[in-house]
Amino acid sequence: MTTQKVKAALKNFGLPRLIIAGFLLLLLIMAPFVGADLPTQISNIINRFSWNGILVLAMVPMVHSGCGLNFGLPLGIISGLLGATLSIEFGFTGPLSFLAAILIATPFALILGTLYGWLLNKIKGGEMMIATYVGFSSVSFMCMMWLILPYHSPNMVWGLSGKGLRTTISLEGYYIGALANFLQINIGSISIPTGTLLFFALLAFCIWAFLHTKTGTAMTAVGSNPAFAKAAGINVDKIRMLSVIMSTWLAAIGILVYEQGFGFIQLYMAPFYMALPAVSAILIGGASVNKATIMNVIVGTILFQGIVTMTPTVMNNMIHMDMSEVIRIIASMGMILFALTRKTEGSK
Repeated sequence: MTTQKVKAALKNFGLPRLIIAGFLLLLLIMAPFVGADLPTQISNIINRFSWNGILVLAMVPMVHSGCGLNFGLPLGIISGLLGATLSIEFGFTGPLSFLAAILIATPFALILGTLYGWLLNKIKGGEMMIATYVGFSSVSFMCMMWLILPYHSPNMVWGLSGKGLRTTISLEGYYIGALANFLQINIGSISIPTGTLLFFALLAFCIWAFLHTKTGTAMTAVGSNPAFAKAAGINVDKIRMLSVIMSTWLAAIGILVYEQGFGFIQLYMAPFYMALPAVSAILIGGASVNKATIMNVIVGTILFQGIVTMTPTVMNNMIHMDMSEVIRIIASMGMILFALTRKTEGSK
């Protein structure tokens, strides 16, 4: 009986995830033998998980409603960037600037999410393709707006002209480590950002709880069988729009959490490809284009960020050459390609 349970568990976990998990475990075992500091690498994986977890979580509502994978994630990220820059412009400092950024980003996320949801309702069946164009075009549009918008904070604008925002803005003195430093646990070289992990857990629990409410069940029904949902009296377009708004808001919060851990705000073309790692992580975690769970988010983010973190470190120490960025690109793009080829698979 125990053997059958193990086989069933392994089958549910899926061969692709077993291969990736096995490769990650191999890298962790090899790390000390090639001169890499294993505790530091474990700390890096935990930190990168805490930075990216909410961006991956943002995929769940749209998947459940049948809108597919949210390649328009940059739209939510832009909302978060507006909240971040405006909180600094208005003079908020310290952890208070993080709360202000969330509050300011929320109306932008609601407005952009509503417009985005309206658009996706007009082109049912081609959501992911249109979402990609929406994401790319919004980032390009904001490249102009970051130069035009009337920001005046000396910590953000270009020094000589006094106009236009810098490409990279330091969060020193603002909300750097606002969550990561809260209840932080240090075990030797391993640093655990407890506050960030608790914040992710809170949002993940809220999404899980929502999906078990009447509205959440209706959202799942819309994603599973829109015709049946409509016959049952569910307003399909309204539910789909709600899922898009939720996803956009989570992306806005996700980029703020990413920034407080990373320590910088990056503008212009920085959000251009941020949807791809999030999409890949949830697919690698076992989700499909119409089914995703919180566990898919957790497993996928750990596997994706673990491989992207460990591969360059171990390879650099093996070949004694600084090719970390090249190897990181190969590893991340390879993982993205692998994930997209498995987009129709999901845990049964």
